[in-house]
Formats: sequence, structure tokens, C-alpha cells
Amino acid sequence: MPRARYLYAMRRCLLYIVLLLPALFFKACPALASGHVYLYTANCSNAYQMLMALHFDEAEALLRREALANPTNLMVAYLSDYDDCLRLLIHCNRQDYDLRKANLDSRINTLELGDRNSPWYRFCLAGVNLRWAMISFQLGDKLKSATRFRRAFALLNDNERLYPNFEYNIVYSGLRQAVVGSLPGSYKWLASIFGLKGDVKTGIGQLERFVNTHTELQPMYHEARLYYLFTRFYIGGRQQEVWDFVNSPVFAERDNLLQAYVKATIGLDYRKAEFVTETLKAASRAPHFADFPVFDYQMGIALLTRLDMSCVGSFQEYLRKTKGDVYIKDCWQKMAFAWYITGNRKQAEYCRRQAGISGSARLDVDKQAQKFAVGIVWPLQPLLQSRLLIEGGYYSRALALLNGIDKAQLNTPAARAEYYFRLGRAYQETGVFIKALENFDLSVNAGKGRPEQFAARAALHMGLIFEQTGLKPQAITKYKECLAMPEHDFQNSIDQQAKAGLERLQTK
Repeated sequence: MPRARYLYAMRRCLLYIVLLLPALFFKACPALASGHVYLYTANCSNAYQMLMALHFDEAEALLRREALANPTNLMVAYLSDYDDCLRLLIHCNRQDYDLRKANLDSRINTLELGDRNSPWYRFCLAGVNLRWAMISFQLGDKLKSATRFRRAFALLNDNERLYPNFEYNIVYSGLRQAVVGSLPGSYKWLASIFGLKGDVKTGIGQLERFVNTHTELQPMYHEARLYYLFTRFYIGGRQQEVWDFVNSPVFAERDNLLQAYVKATIGLDYRKAEFVTETLKAASRAPHFADFPVFDYQMGIALLTRLDMSCVGSFQEYLRKTKGDVYIKDCWQKMAFAWYITGNRKQAEYCRRQAGISGSARLDVDKQAQKFAVGIVWPLQPLLQSRLLIEGGYYSRALALLNGIDKAQLNTPAARAEYYFRLGRAYQETGVFIKALENFDLSVNAGKGRPEQFAARAALHMGLIFEQTGLKPQAITKYKECLAMPEHDFQNSIDQQAKAGLERLQTK
């Protein structure tokens, strides 16, 4: 995968764990004396479908209709929470958060009117807490996030203990196993707080079993399928299989903006820029497409990787429309790259300065952009161009550029480490593994002990090649070498991939 996207991918995987909780396709549970029930009516079903397609206005109208028809139906409160949380997680807007967070306590109070003897009681409360925990985490409030995570997992653990045969518990169990099993060291605090243990293979297996034994008409199927796709892709190392699936007719993204986003996300991470641009162009015909600046951001990345200057317009559109503070630094950095590779140094410097003073630096990509903003030395133009081309899947063009670089220009250890890493990646993606391993080894030697990411990432990719070719001991050695590297850029994201690789191999 291209650099700067592993932690982004991990966050996205965690995001789906908490925002795509089940719609609860179930019949009414026994009512309390108050008459409150969990009733999944036609209005709720249709509202859920609209929410999962990111059609918020239609969903809101359906939930209002349901509230009038069935005032004691707790599903209205539960599904209404999707509306708030999806908006907040997608847009990451602090002002919107301050306005909407008042809904959390009222929804929890409402859901607590439900039947405590129903497995759905704890399930619903856990879902609300999990979603708001991720929102707090994304907005930088780690203490509040940890409190909500603790509350949610306590509810889920109780549900598994009280109702061990409740079939939907397996989805959460599988997610926890897969994600916790691949957590990098800096996130171990999260697992230790909740006493969680994980195993990648077990978790993905549980999700696979659920998907294979349920149908689209049953509760949680669509969410479980998304969890399964993301864990297989980002943790399980089955990128091609997942890519094939999201391009199949059963995963149509027509008028479903969430599935369009998923396909574009996986496409960017799997270096399929051409497919991403086509996916987003098709999705742009959906009525609510323009409401989501993230699509402009994705289009900008896809265009940049083919060295297309129209990417600047897409990044500017994201900056114009977003009300949040994430990906702003990254947008400015990417626009700086675009101007730099065309030779417009003045405009490139302007964008670099903007990267230093705009947006937040909570995400890895924004942190890297902030670092870039205070840097002094620009990368070699062909080296930057080759990096972008590899990220888009244009390997032949990248190889031509890399092989044309005069090595005398590589006058720093960082430049040499990057050059050999990029060359290794181009050979890896074209299937020339011997040359890929040779160049990755040179990158490790040039960059080991340095703060740049290249040595660690080179070791990671050597492990991936060895794993792919069935050389398990060598793969384990390289994954461990990657994890043993001193502090460097993108450490969380790189360590997560190496840890996932070890988990896969050590459970086989």
C-alpha cells in the first residue's frame, strides 16, 4: 500500500467497527410496563437503508413518521443516533459536535427504558456508546473516548456472558479479535484498559462464518459483510480477493454513497487510481454526492497519482466545502506536490506554508504534512513523481523515472533509502521479487536508525514478499525487524501491518 495510508486505513477499519453497527432487523422484544419496545417496522427498515446509503434527509423523514405512528418504539432513538454519528464521523466538525452531543444523554435515557432481559438492551446501549467513543477519539478527547469505550465493552461482555447463544454476538467478537490482534504497540493502552485479547485469524474466521450462514434479509448481514471486507483487506492480507468482490455486481454502488466510498477507499489503498476516478464520477450522479467533501479529497488523490494537475481543483473544492479540520494539511501538501512536479516552485512554496498553518495534525497524514511544511529540502522531482505513480498503480512509468535518476544526486542517506524503497516497490508490484528484495535490503541498510519511514517500510514489504511466496521463517524475521526499528515516521501504521503479518503467520 502507499505510504501515509496504513494508519488511515486502520482508523477507517476502526471507524466502521463503531459507525456501522447493526440495524437490528428483529421483531419486537417483550415490553416493559412502560410499553417501550424494540420494533423494527417498515419505516425503520427504510430509514436504515437510507442511512447506510448516506441519504440523511430521507431517513429523518421516515423516522419522524415512525415516531408519530409508534411513540414507544426504541428503534427510533437508536436509528436517529446513526444520523448524528455518521455526520460527525464523516465531517469531523467540532461546532456540529457541540450542537449534537446533547442528544447522547437523552438517547441513552430513552434506550434504558427497554427490557433489561432482552439481549438487544445491552446491544443497543453499547452501540450508541461505541459510536460516540469514536467521535470523541477523532476530535481528540481521548479521556472521554476511553470512558465510552469502557462502558460499551462492558455492556458487550455482559451480553456475551448472559446470552452466549445470541447469534449476533459473533460479529462483535470477530471484530474485537481481528482488530485487537493487530493493534500496534502504541495502541496497547486501549486493549489493556478493557482487558482485551485478540487473534487475527480467529476474528476474521468468525466474521466469515457469520456472512456465509446469513442472508441479506437477516439482521447485521450488510454490516458484517463490510467488517469482513475491511478486516480481510487491511489485516488479513487478502487485498486482491476483496478488490474483486467490491467490483462484482453484488457490491453495486449505484445510488449508495457509502458503498461508493468503500470502493474508492479500497481502490486508493490498492493502487487502482483509474478505477477510483470512474467510481467517483459514477457516484457523482447521486443526489447527495455534493454534500460529502471527502469525495473531492479522494478524487484529488486519484488524479494526483497519475500526475494530473486537475487534482488541484479537487483539493481546493474539499477545502472550500469541508467544515472539519482533518485532511486540510494533507490537501495543502498534495497541492504543493502537484505544483512542484510541474516546476512552479513559487506556488508549491505557498502551498507548503499553508500546510503549516491550516487544519489540525491529529491524523498521520496531517502530521506528515505539518512536518513537510517546516522542512527545508524538497525531494528530487523524479523521485516524488515515481512515488505518486506507484501509489496510483502506474508502475511502468515509475520504473522508467527511477531508472533514469542519476544516483550521484542521491547525496543523503534519506534520499538513498527512499530511492531504493521506491524501486523495490515498483519491482514488487510488477512481480520481479528478486530485484524488489535486493532494493528493499539496500533501503534498510541506508535508512536503518533514521527517523524516516523507508527502512521500516522496506522491511515490512520484504516480509510481505516472503509471506506471499511461502517463506514463513524469513517473513517472520522481517516483520520482527520492522517492529524493532527505532522511532520513525508513520510508526503506528507500519507497526500495525507488521503485527498483523506476524499474527497471520503465527496462527497458521
